[in-house]
Amino acid sequence: MPQSGKLEAIWIKRAHGGPMDPVPRAALRAGAGLEGNADQGGRRQVTLMAREVWEQIMARLGGRLDPSARRANLLVSGVRLAESRERILRVGGCRLRVRGETKPCNLMEETLPGLREALQHGWNGGAFGEVLEDGEIAVGDEVKWESAL
Repeated sequence: MPQSGKLEAIWIKRAHGGPMDPVPRAALRAGAGLEGNADQGGRRQVTLMAREVWEQIMARLGGRLDPSARRANLLVSGVRLAESRERILRVGGCRLRVRGETKPCNLMEETLPGLREALQHGWNGGAFGEVLEDGEIAVGDEVKWESAL
C-alpha cells in the first residue's frame, strides 16, 4: 500500500543544542546527511517528524508549539513513519533508509511539560535515517515510500 505525502519543512541545526534554522531547500549528501547540519555521518544523518503526529500531540497536551521545537530536520505529511525501520523513503529526488525511531531528548521537557513522555513511545518522536543518494530537496517536494529496499 504505497503512501505519498509532502515535505512540509526543512531545518538545519548549525551546532549541537543550537537553534533549528528553517530553510526552503537543502542538499542531502550520501553517507553524511544534510549539508551544513551539525550531525554528520553515522546511522542518524537525518531526523524526520510527521506533521500529523505533532498536531495530535499538541492537541493532547494543549500546546501551541511550532513543529521546529521537536528539533527534527524534516517535517513530512501524508506518510506514516511508525514501524518503518529499514524502509526506503524518497524525498524529492533523494532516498533515505530509515534506521530507527527517534527518542526525545531532555530539551523536549524544558520546551513543554509532558512533551518528552508524549514523544517517547510508538514512534511519536519520529524517525532517523541515512542518506543513500546525493541531491537537493525543497519544501513542497513529494515524499513517498519505495516498496523495496
